[in-house]
Amino acid sequence: MLIEFEKIDQQVLNQFKGGTGEFCLRAFDHPACRIMKGSLEPGASIGMHTHETNSEVIYILSGSGKVLYDDGQEMLSAGSCHYCPMGHAHSLMNTGSEKMTFFAVVPQC
Repeated sequence: MLIEFEKIDQQVLNQFKGGTGEFCLRAFDHPACRIMKGSLEPGASIGMHTHETNSEVIYILSGSGKVLYDDGQEMLSAGSCHYCPMGHAHSLMNTGSEKMTFFAVVPQC
């Protein structure tokens, strides 16, 4: 199945999950999975949240930043892939000087 993100309406979420700035995304929703293409401008973030009933995979397409993950952190750049398993917490931050774009997949359990 082809997913054409550019044909999906963009959502702009302010201070998503308690983060800073705007989280822009285009999301394909299916009963089994949510697939998103998102972006964060420099300094923007998605706040810390726990995946109680699902997991999340984030693949960085461009830009750089970091993930706060449980009690640690991971540096990310284009080509990096972060996995947050069910029951764990994470936050995504653009700490670079250019827009960070990424794909994210959240299975719907």
